Formats: sequence, structure tokens, C-alpha cells
Amino acid sequence: MTARCDTTSAPVGLLDSGWGGLSVALEVRRALPGEDLIFAADCGFAPWGEKPDAFVLERIDAVVDFLLSRGIKALVVACNTATSLAVVRLRERLAIPVVGIEPAVFPAVRETVTGTVAVLATPKTIEGLKYRTLRDEALGWAREHRSVPVDVIDVPAPGLMQCVERGDFTTPETRALVRHFLEPAAARSADRIVLGCTHYPFLTEAIRESVPGAEPIDPAPAVARQLVRRLREEGLASSRTAGGTSRFFATDPTPEREAVLRTLWRASGEAEPRLEALV
Repeated sequence: MTARCDTTSAPVGLLDSGWGGLSVALEVRRALPGEDLIFAADCGFAPWGEKPDAFVLERIDAVVDFLLSRGIKALVVACNTATSLAVVRLRERLAIPVVGIEPAVFPAVRETVTGTVAVLATPKTIEGLKYRTLRDEALGWAREHRSVPVDVIDVPAPGLMQCVERGDFTTPETRALVRHFLEPAAARSADRIVLGCTHYPFLTEAIRESVPGAEPIDPAPAVARQLVRRLREEGLASSRTAGGTSRFFATDPTPEREAVLRTLWRASGEAEPRLEALV
């Protein structure tokens, strides 16, 4: 087990296979404006959601080791695939708080009016035991507590995260791909679309167009709230209320990737970020 970091001034680390985790980082920044953040993206080896488990676990370990070398006081696994595969092992290995992310199936099942929920995610997340257990528990809850039958449609979406990685958020090709994946959800009048990959909040416009009237559900705000709780519980929260810094690292940090980072991070209101090499 790694040594615990006891300083409130240490940074919070966030990881993802690419830029999708920025949807979580933005919520963390809003919730914790005084915390220093280090975001590590494994862009050079993405997408994790379409790779063998052993390879993904190896890459997760490499990125976590990099963040630990930077002295982080807490880790946010801002990736559904990585959470599903590794969050239990990371919590056993690390002496710092580890916060993961999972598809917001329970809120969707509670809120649906039509009784149909769609979960849009990578193939690996959909196939994983963690997600299937979560889905079955949510459906079990619905059978006991909802007066209308509730069904969950699994929507694996290979290739969709790459649209975000390229910065293709609203191109005709991206819109067509989203529409193709969500055709079954639209046909069955799904009114809640669970965003089961951290890349997908950046495709909300295309998702809303594909299933008119449906509400995309993003778990990122809940992740930020959980991080706030864990930092306070462990006495690790910064006393600052503003002025937190943000640094960004990636494997294979090309100018094109830096351009996508700058576009997505603009919503933070911070200065234009610089992309550094994750080595």
C-alpha cells in the first residue's frame, strides 16, 4: 500500500483514457475552486473501453503511478471502464481516497416517466459485471417501488469516444453515429439517457437531437460531491476557496490534442491550458 499524503495543499489527481474525464474535472473545479488539480489522459493508448482487460489494467497502473509521483492526496477515476475494472483494486492498494464513477442508472430508473431508460456506454462497460450488477439492482428496486414497469436498454457505442477525442462534437458524421446508436432508444420512447462514458456529456446536443424529449443524465456532479465529502472526512480539503491551479498531462501530447483540451476546458473560465507529456 502506498503512503498516505497528509497535506491539504497537495493536488487532487484525475485520470481517464482521454479527454472525456474533463467532464468530471469541470464539475470538480466548480465544486472545489481552491484545489489544485492534475489531470492525466492516456490519449496515446485510448480507447480503453475497446481494449483487452489486461492491457487496460496495465495502462491504469502506469497512469496512477505517474499521478502518485506528483504527490496527489486523492484520486478520481474519471472513466467508467477504469472504475469497473480497477477501482476496488486501487482502493486496496492506495492509502489515499479513491473516487470512481458509474452510470447513473438508479436516478434514471427513479425519474423515468415512460418506463424506458437507455444506457449509452462503451462495450467494455456494458459487458462488465459491475454495470450488470448495478443495472439488475436498479431494476429490482423499480419492481418494488415503481407503479409502472421499467426497462433498461443497453446501448454499446464503439467509436463514439473517438469523436470527442478528435473534437468532432457536432459534425454530421458524429450526429449520424449518435443517431444510429440511439435508434432503439428513440423507437421505444426512452425518456432518460444515462451517459455511461465520461466523453458523452460533450455530445449532449447530438444526443438530445437523436431522442427528442429525453433527458441525458450525467453522473459527474455526483462524483464531485463525493470527492468533496471524502476530502472533508479525511481532513484533506484545502482551506482556499479560490485560486486552484490545473495541470494537464497526456501520453503522445500532440498539438491537435492540446487544441481539443483547450476547447473543452474553456468552460472552466481558467486561463488557456498547456498540455504536458505524461512519461
